[in-house]
Amino acid sequence: MFHAKPQGVPMALAAAFLLSGCVSFGAKPPERLLSLDAAQKVPAGSARVAGGGRTLIVTEPEAPKMLDTVRIPVKTSPTSVAYVTKVQWSDTPRHMFRRLLAETISATTDRVVLDAGQFSGDGGQRLSGELIDFTIDAARQSAVVTYDAMLTTPNGVALARQRFTASVPVGAKIEADTVGTPLNAAANKVAADVAAWAAAVKE
Repeated sequence: MFHAKPQGVPMALAAAFLLSGCVSFGAKPPERLLSLDAAQKVPAGSARVAGGGRTLIVTEPEAPKMLDTVRIPVKTSPTSVAYVTKVQWSDTPRHMFRRLLAETISATTDRVVLDAGQFSGDGGQRLSGELIDFTIDAARQSAVVTYDAMLTTPNGVALARQRFTASVPVGAKIEADTVGTPLNAAANKVAADVAAWAAAVKE
């Protein structure tokens, strides 16, 4: 006995296969994600007691739109920016840099570091600022990190302000494999300098 096949089925299957090649469920993930790693870390189990105005609130820095992204910018000229392909940060630089600053200050000074969500009664001093550079400079073949830091009292009175910058060579070939380590090194250098400065400033 001959059974006729519905004519619409093959056409429907073909349409489904064609459509599957056009539909994308989410953006294609990058080949790798990068993060920052603090060179100086607080030892496990260490404890400190806040007091004597030694608490310090480290706030998230401001950042221009060029840096407020998980993409890694490359300055190709004073007025042009490109982005490194096949690689992204695991978080935005200003989020990661705040954590790096807090860890470095905690590890290298006697400060008890808090974030804005842990505001205590006296509050201590407050460290805020702006992340000016967190980029690859193609002309200089360097990773450049620049941070404008400001220390204020709990009442918002400015105590000191200073710009910190560091650059680390990246070599001639700028790609996913070559940008993470120098940017991490430059960020750690800036964080260490900021920590030493914050420890020295007195009210």
